[in-house]
Amino acid sequence: MTTRMFTSPLFLGFDHLEQMIERAAKSSSDGYPPYNIEQISPTGLRISLAVAGFTMDDLQITQEDNQLVIRGRQSDDSQGRIFLHRGIAARQFQKAFVLAEGIEVRGAWLDNGLLHIDLAKPQPEIRVKTIPITRPAGAAVRATAEVSKVVDDERDA
Repeated sequence: MTTRMFTSPLFLGFDHLEQMIERAAKSSSDGYPPYNIEQISPTGLRISLAVAGFTMDDLQITQEDNQLVIRGRQSDDSQGRIFLHRGIAARQFQKAFVLAEGIEVRGAWLDNGLLHIDLAKPQPEIRVKTIPITRPAGAAVRATAEVSKVVDDERDA
């Protein structure tokens, strides 16, 4: 059941924001792999995921509309190996991040078991736009007729 957050008529065009919040709430709450999100500059963000044991070939990053999706799938290399204890996770994962409008993925790299993804958020433009107020086409004729009637009425009085 969906509860609507933006029910006020003053919130025009925020439907997509509500959908993004719902999508984020539905996304997996699984904590694997662990990740950090840091601000590296006034307009730059970095997501770092701990993906020890994964190679570049095991990882895939895609941007699907406003979602950044990171998938990891390791090939099974345990054939012929006997584990007395297996504590290093060798499972697949999918992690999705909802991106705001205008955020760009700048690049990604794998370094010492950490997958780093750099993002850039645009600086908002300050826009001021004056909207002219015009009369409807028929209103000018009516306004002129009303002024003429007032002038005529004043002459008759």
